[in-house]
Amino acid sequence: MHKLNFKSSVVSIVSSHSRDGLASFTGLEVARSSGTVCLSHFPGGAFCIGRRHSTSSDAVTYDKTGAPVRGKNYNKFLNRKSLGNFRYSSQNDDNTVRSPPPIINNLPSRKPLHQSTDIQGSTKSLHPGSNNSGDLKSQLRKAYDDALHFCHSKKLPEDVDPSAVFACNRLNLRDIEVYGFDYDYTLVCYRKDLETLIYNLGREVLLDRFKYPEAIRKLEYDPGFAVRGLHYDIKKGLLLKVDCFMQVQLGSVYRGLSAVKDEEVLELYGSRKIPVTYIEPPHQYNTPNTESLNMAQLADLFSLPEMNLLCNVTEYLHQNGIDYHPESLFRDVKESVQSIHPVMHQIVSKNPEKYLEFDPFMREYLKTLRDNGKNVFLITNSPYNFVNKGLSYTVGEDWQNFFDVVVVAARKPHFFSSDSIPFRVYDPTLDARLWEKVTKMESGQIYYGGTLKQFQSLTGWKGDKVVYFGDHAYTDLADVTLHHGWRTGAIIKELEHEIETLNSPDFKSAMNWLQFLTSLLETYQDLEDPEAQQIIKEWWHERNLIRKKTKAIFNPQFGSLFRTHLNPTFFSKRLFRFADIYTSSVTNLMKYSTRHTFYPRRGSLPHEYRSWFN
Repeated sequence: MHKLNFKSSVVSIVSSHSRDGLASFTGLEVARSSGTVCLSHFPGGAFCIGRRHSTSSDAVTYDKTGAPVRGKNYNKFLNRKSLGNFRYSSQNDDNTVRSPPPIINNLPSRKPLHQSTDIQGSTKSLHPGSNNSGDLKSQLRKAYDDALHFCHSKKLPEDVDPSAVFACNRLNLRDIEVYGFDYDYTLVCYRKDLETLIYNLGREVLLDRFKYPEAIRKLEYDPGFAVRGLHYDIKKGLLLKVDCFMQVQLGSVYRGLSAVKDEEVLELYGSRKIPVTYIEPPHQYNTPNTESLNMAQLADLFSLPEMNLLCNVTEYLHQNGIDYHPESLFRDVKESVQSIHPVMHQIVSKNPEKYLEFDPFMREYLKTLRDNGKNVFLITNSPYNFVNKGLSYTVGEDWQNFFDVVVVAARKPHFFSSDSIPFRVYDPTLDARLWEKVTKMESGQIYYGGTLKQFQSLTGWKGDKVVYFGDHAYTDLADVTLHHGWRTGAIIKELEHEIETLNSPDFKSAMNWLQFLTSLLETYQDLEDPEAQQIIKEWWHERNLIRKKTKAIFNPQFGSLFRTHLNPTFFSKRLFRFADIYTSSVTNLMKYSTRHTFYPRRGSLPHEYRSWFN
């Protein structure tokens, strides 16, 4: 095998056939010869994988920025079209076998990683020819130091654009003829003042109508306590975070404002895994009735003040030794908050500047859709007067000119599944619903109620020519994509904060090291030597500390909206199922033409070569 003459070890990658591999690391010279590719570990801590070349042994050099130095056969090298299937093998300069670098996870041997067999068949620890526990301990320390050095030498990932549009499924806007929108937290977003208003109004009803203790009036709203996507166990009175495998994230379970110990959580549920029927009963997506539910999910931002009120009252009752029934408390709080919507609508309509965020690009975006010949409609559960005040503030008094059809008080998700509620024309001057039968839908009219079946029949807007945007994965998106074939877009306001957090250098560095540390544990966890196990326990402890710190960066109690430690959350998994694209604001779409195609990122599956996709 042709090798580079460096002081460090050389790890070769042997091709299983004659096709080519891929070079992707920087600052190294790669030796190429028939049948082999070299992976070199340099004093600077970096590794390089070279591309196999079947006819030449010349080398390709990459400078420290990652740019290749052009040389002999460079174009032929770049234009290889097929990738090889590789297996890892390792050797020192004297051809003796050595253990792989700790960052390499795809090891060649099918034997346990904590054992290797010499020529006579005897089993030895980690390195053949070495039975010394002290040597093993020093080798693990060196593996750790090498991984840390390599991690620090790696360039941090590029920042993600917080205003980008992200694809879960391929969406070609050329195919879209009709754009539909929800109103709340889609066309119009709200300030934190609205959450405080909902909390305060709900608290007053809870005290005045349900006669809860007067001391609760002093409990204030905490906008930083909960995040969207959490589940509330109605029977047990617990607020918890669940991942996409229906597993509870330990350390993120609260009774009121107090964290519940892991041991108690496991005793209550039997294990971390909760049955799907307990979390999500059949027909969840088109049945908002909570009477038969065990758990309620905080699926939109309106649910945050309701849940904070529930947790504040729970904490007060629990701390003062007052006996209560969790399910009764849940239903009292829900009824209190739901009852205040008419009052809340009036207060917000009188002072939209205080409660609404003004988006200076919304009018321009709606005009762009019209100028490009797109049909535009609005379907919202909110009443007309509330919608009119909001869109007059954010778009202009002539906002109706940008919509072909406007439907208010739609009663989603029943709007998408029912076929028995007729449309009525709403007359704003009379503040009344007219009795005449609706036989066509016209621009400039306001329609009340109705069903999607009638809507599609009257407009002819059906199937994948329609895209609908909303903030609620179930109420807005689930039915239209699962049963009616519409394309969908989710507006997740918190996404901007999530991405800004991901972009921080401290978070990037911590996540880089977390991956390296996990790789060390994967590689060496089966070592049986007591001193080795002590070192591995130290690694586990450090990994857990990093996980807790990176969780708290997003939210001290519950972490990221989109992830538990490793897995997607229950919320994000459902979001990715029901939304073709998602972004933090409707007007982020202005960055793209109406001919743009959104492509989902190809992520690596567990059995695929992670280095090709990461």
